[in-house]
Amino acid sequence: MQRSGLTPAAVGPCDFRFPEGGSRGGSTGEAGEAGAAGSIGEAGAAGSTGEAGEAGAAGSTGEAGAAGAAGSIGEAGAAGSTGEAGEAGAAGAAGSIGEAGAAGSMGEAGAAGAAGSTGEAGAAGSMGEAGEAGAAGSTGEAGAAGSMGEAGEAGAAGSTGEAGSTGEAEAHGAEAAELLPFLASGARADLQAAAARHVLALTGSEPGRALLAGQAELLRALAELSAAPAPAPARDAARALVNLAADPSLHGPLLAADPGLPARLLGRALDPQWPWADEAAAALANLSREPAPCAVLLEALTGAAEGSGLERVVRALCTPGYNARAPLHYLGPLLSNLSHKPAARSFLLDPDRCVVQRLLPLTQHEDSSVRRGGVVGTLRNCCFEHRHHKWLLGPEVDILPFLLLPLAGPEEFSEEEMDRLPVDLQYLPADKQREPDADIRKMLIEAVMLLTATAAGRQQVRDQGAYLVLRELHSWEPEPDVKVACEKLIQVLIGDEPEPGMENLLEVQVPEHVAKRLEQLEQEPGPGS
Repeated sequence: MQRSGLTPAAVGPCDFRFPEGGSRGGSTGEAGEAGAAGSIGEAGAAGSTGEAGEAGAAGSTGEAGAAGAAGSIGEAGAAGSTGEAGEAGAAGAAGSIGEAGAAGSMGEAGAAGAAGSTGEAGAAGSMGEAGEAGAAGSTGEAGAAGSMGEAGEAGAAGSTGEAGSTGEAEAHGAEAAELLPFLASGARADLQAAAARHVLALTGSEPGRALLAGQAELLRALAELSAAPAPAPARDAARALVNLAADPSLHGPLLAADPGLPARLLGRALDPQWPWADEAAAALANLSREPAPCAVLLEALTGAAEGSGLERVVRALCTPGYNARAPLHYLGPLLSNLSHKPAARSFLLDPDRCVVQRLLPLTQHEDSSVRRGGVVGTLRNCCFEHRHHKWLLGPEVDILPFLLLPLAGPEEFSEEEMDRLPVDLQYLPADKQREPDADIRKMLIEAVMLLTATAAGRQQVRDQGAYLVLRELHSWEPEPDVKVACEKLIQVLIGDEPEPGMENLLEVQVPEHVAKRLEQLEQEPGPGS
């Protein structure tokens, strides 16, 4: 047996993710592509760290370009190095990196992607490794004075330089580990910034995140750097954490590497002077989507004093200009995810704290759908507590107009119908716009649906003219999922009352086989679809 209806839900991930192998506009040191056959990305400077960068980007330093088409070569050199590192890639291969370090560093050659193409690597005293030869007759060569040269595997005829061999994975793992000294506190500022940019680029792809998942010390250094006073490295480290936390498989490694990460991020997110507070909030929002990290975060929020941490989150979210340098929109999704837990809902619904009343105006927040959606998700989750419905619908909170107003349009009603509506929903202007985000509209409908769980709640929702707003919304609604949710709510409002003993819809037990059949019916296409 299971209960009918909805369940408290967490919001989807937010990220600062880049396209696979691509680069974020305006940044440097990130994986890029050379866009035409035969094009060359060159970079070199004494002491450079040989990081992936955009080919041909003026002013890039110590970065090696990726070859994006057959036969193209990425070259990089540093003082004292004697070889060239590059990748002759298959046409259209994005995000591949040809790397060459300073004297004494490792120079790696990528896969040769076409017959007869050659990847060469070498540096004085360093190890030069040649990647896989991706087509019949192609050759990977490496060698330099005093260095060890290893030839790559010859691939099957017609193959196109596929990556992912064990040796290559180990090489990239070693490369990631080599970044650790540059991320540590006390490292030279320019190298620290370059290393943070490189890690940020890695987090923009699934293979890059998988690579970092096994680097516990690097993850710990990244977490510490995200709270460091140096602006640029802290920003990129914080954004890298956002991308890592967007992947649920990374939550375990992140918390294992730094158990204090939630508290560290929380401190930065709620610091009114911290410029990257929104990134810290976004990382927390992503972490809190899963039950285990959410429980850890909630414990950190309530550790010092009962509810004090949650009160700070609510205050920061509801105070305009709390941080003049960061909008803090992602505190909305964070609070929504936390409200999945009964302890958080107990705090939010405490009548003495007036938390819900402070959140209600944000359902109309025009500057950010992220903040709006987070607040609506929080209110929706709070509506699962049917013991508080009388208080929520009563004059002390009066939640219903705040849920219906975003769903209302500029439609005109008769005088009789207008009198049934709450004052805030009467005589709306001709340019009144409905909530533009379909997911938020659906959550608003679901919140009202939850408020109809009890007989008293259904009657109050009917008496305030909710049906009139939903009727017009149903005629206008373009999204099928939202329209179905609207239809369900209308059926509850205009249908017969349940039998005695089944008045509370949240407590009705539905047999599992019936619930499964209902789910199947919902997924089946309707007539004319």
